Amino acid sequence: MSAKSIVNRRSPARSRRELEICDVQIPPVGLLGILRIPSDAVAIIAFAHGSGSSRLSPRNRAVAEHLNGRGFATLLFDLLTPDEESDRANVFNIALLADRLVDAVHWLDRDPRTGGLRIGLFGASTGAAAALAAAARLGDRVGAVVSRGGRPDLAEGALDRIHTPTLLIVGGADYGVIELNEQAFARLRGAKALEIVPGATHLFEERGALEAVIAHAERWFARYLAGSPRSRIAEKKGES
Repeated sequence: MSAKSIVNRRSPARSRRELEICDVQIPPVGLLGILRIPSDAVAIIAFAHGSGSSRLSPRNRAVAEHLNGRGFATLLFDLLTPDEESDRANVFNIALLADRLVDAVHWLDRDPRTGGLRIGLFGASTGAAAALAAAARLGDRVGAVVSRGGRPDLAEGALDRIHTPTLLIVGGADYGVIELNEQAFARLRGAKALEIVPGATHLFEERGALEAVIAHAERWFARYLAGSPRSRIAEKKGES
């Protein structure tokens, strides 16, 4: 692993919070990533981008930077190597993408900077399916999942095995994808919510749309990753 750290960078949301930023390579294939750790991190969110995107996705970076300002560490990383990206079929190989996300979670567990943190997953487009498939495999190690404009239907049979609290966010003008999210939502077994952002299309490029995504995601992660163990146990009892 190679790492470059930048210490004492200020978060945009809280000027007193120090933020460590590291360029990383995730084994076993050396996937490139950006790890951002606030000094008082309460949890870490691993991002799974969609087709045609990367760790440099401006939308995912905007979400990550806001979460950093709220005390969440973040990992944005490439799910495929450059050679793998040249084969378009890999972009829709959900099993492969989920494998990479599972590898990233195991790496976070081993890294001394992040090993003690609770973990959440944030997936966009096809990356949302990978996040859900990974959550089904990782079980209780993942505390929350958020999907932005996702294709959860591509997770297929994994949907029936997911007990992780899951939030699906979809644009109100993302016709067809709304229905796919509604069908997937019905199959999820744990705590769940479906938020439709009025007027938003698939990329949430409309004014205020991405801000709505950020607000929904922050609340979900704060609820399931930042609360006390006692409050989460009480909530689970109330749901049963």
